[in-house]
Amino acid sequence: MFQPGLKGVTAIETVLSQIDGEKGSLVYRGIPIEKIVKQYSFEETAFYLLKGTFPDRYTLATFQDNLKTNRKLPAYVKQIIDLLPKEQAMMDVLRTTISSLTRNETANLDNAIHLIAIIPTIIAYRYRKSAGMSEIEPSMDLDHVENFLYMLTGSVNKNQAKLLESYLIMTMEHGLNASTFAARVTISTQSDIISAVTSAIGTMKGPLHGGAPSGVINLLEEIKTKDRISEIIHKKLDNKERIMGFGHRVYKTTDPRAEGLKAKILELDELPDWVDLALETEKETINILKEYKPDQRLYTNVEYYAAAIMKSLDIDPALFTAIFSASRIVGWCTHAMEQASNNTIFRPGAKYIGK
Repeated sequence: MFQPGLKGVTAIETVLSQIDGEKGSLVYRGIPIEKIVKQYSFEETAFYLLKGTFPDRYTLATFQDNLKTNRKLPAYVKQIIDLLPKEQAMMDVLRTTISSLTRNETANLDNAIHLIAIIPTIIAYRYRKSAGMSEIEPSMDLDHVENFLYMLTGSVNKNQAKLLESYLIMTMEHGLNASTFAARVTISTQSDIISAVTSAIGTMKGPLHGGAPSGVINLLEEIKTKDRISEIIHKKLDNKERIMGFGHRVYKTTDPRAEGLKAKILELDELPDWVDLALETEKETINILKEYKPDQRLYTNVEYYAAAIMKSLDIDPALFTAIFSASRIVGWCTHAMEQASNNTIFRPGAKYIGK
């Protein structure tokens, strides 16, 4: 049997997440994502994915302390970052620095904690140095998401942290996506977790996987005002261009992550003009897509409202895919651990079509 891109082929059994594209649902270990994002923190959700149970107060405090003690960048990693060309993209920097980390080969909780903790520091350190700003050392007094924003901006806004935390929780894990598959393939050879995550980062870099939020902002900036929505969308469809932020390979109805992020944005006391534009663009574009492609059910995906959240936090678009990686690192590590616990090397066949 030949399936291009292995589409529709079941390659693993997992207890980590379930996606129902027809119903538009996503569950982490049996719990709907909507419930998790309302009731649990980043740290609690990460622990739940990694271990299968939510931590009690003592276990959570220990987990938080372990994350905090693993935030600091080793001196040699800073040297590597400083030596990289200034024009090097953030995902390239992330790939290079992660591959330089010295951890033992086991895909286990300790190594997962180290990776989850250090990726935000790498991103913040590189961003500030590239922008000509001074480094902000990690804080031992802030939680994971607050510390990430603090290292980026030098201040902590609890409401903004909650908004970013919602995004990071909703994008931690999403089945056997391309980057997770890359991580599992690497681990299946009995390679180490650093190599697996490096593989995943290289895959995430691709615009068909991790680069969509930037495209959404470009779309909204091109539209500019509500009266131009129909004109721009019709023009793009006539030119056979993809409308960024709409449609998903799995979800045939609304993406539950997009709906969750949209709800968080609507909780803001004041909606900026661009948010109003995003809401109206979503509504009009869905109606236009129904006319142009009546046989397809195309709705906003998580990247659409991820872009809205990033813009509300005034985060540089060059950081979007790296911040996505700072979330998905939880899923990558958990899948690596699951793969290692019951391993079979991935070795699909290839159909020869030459002479």
